[in-house]
Amino acid sequence: MERTIFNEDHNLFRDQFREFCAREIVPNIERWEEQRIVDRETWLKAGEQGFVCPWVDPTYGGLGVDFGYSVIMNEELVRAGSSGFALPLHSDICVPYIATFGSEEQKQRWLPGCVSGQLISAIAMTEPNAGSDLAAIKTTALRDGDHYVLNGQKTFISNGILSDVVIVAAKTDPKSSHSGVSLIVVEAGTPGFEKGRKLNKMGMHSQDTAELHFTDCRVPAANLLGKEGNGFYYMMEKLQQERLVVAIGAQAAAEIVLEDTIKYTQERTAFGRPICKFQNTQFTMAEMATEVEIGRSFIDRLIAEHIAGTPIVKETSMAKYWITEMSKRVIDGCLQFYGGYGYMEEYPVCRAYRDARAQTIFAGSNEIMKVIIAKMMGL
Repeated sequence: MERTIFNEDHNLFRDQFREFCAREIVPNIERWEEQRIVDRETWLKAGEQGFVCPWVDPTYGGLGVDFGYSVIMNEELVRAGSSGFALPLHSDICVPYIATFGSEEQKQRWLPGCVSGQLISAIAMTEPNAGSDLAAIKTTALRDGDHYVLNGQKTFISNGILSDVVIVAAKTDPKSSHSGVSLIVVEAGTPGFEKGRKLNKMGMHSQDTAELHFTDCRVPAANLLGKEGNGFYYMMEKLQQERLVVAIGAQAAAEIVLEDTIKYTQERTAFGRPICKFQNTQFTMAEMATEVEIGRSFIDRLIAEHIAGTPIVKETSMAKYWITEMSKRVIDGCLQFYGGYGYMEEYPVCRAYRDARAQTIFAGSNEIMKVIIAKMMGL
């Protein structure tokens, strides 16, 4: 399908970033998978070439380009086979909170480092007993003079080990529900802030995910993002883009795995002929290709609408739910055609299979997506 959401500048940028992936990412993926973390040096190299937060205003070191450039990098990282270099998380999920809700002083303090790759960001929402239900978080940030004192624990925090700045969702009014949540930026090295163990996940092995602990952690009140008590509403506003980012990655994964599997079935023989010549293969491939095509049409429409500033909370929830489920089905179906080889780590489809499993869970589980969709349908 011809894609109409990109122009010549976008396409040139894609070529440049694809070359960067081939040079700086692909040769390191296996080592990153083994060490369970991406080299900080790669972040700095990406920053030097304008690949980190390119949408940020040039005043703070960015290129000032549209979200389409972020889409391109998300897709190319998937094509390169990298689920560990969490550039979309940093650039398109975490840093936008600072750019949108931060004061001028905060923007000048943090955005240039976020763009250069010197400051790696994370957002700490999830807790051991509070995931999709963000109003139920227990971490507190109580005002004490010119500081907030944080106490609590966060878990499943992507970029948790590498992070230099963490946007922490905490209760500044523990007696309130949604209106008691605030967002406070905590910098690495702050006394009372401890990075816990690096979690051992099913997939996405090279992406560092950690537990974070806050024990009487004193953070300057100047690190509050936006207004006290507005944190929940800020998160709801930004979750539209977060869920769109997840859906974009899932769509790209389904397309790339299907593309590779078609080639494999043309080369792999059984009973004297390529397995693509069996009717079961053809029918299954036709079904999967149809689902992938539907997903592409839907996601590209949403990308264009998001760039135009259209509110599409219901639609991005639909995309996050349906496309991640579709991607999981397609990758599973593709793996089957590889037989025993599909279960071997040296085949990209194996890694894609285990990496895809998290897509239906994070950024709000798919069950929560259905709740949101139903509410916005007036049900």
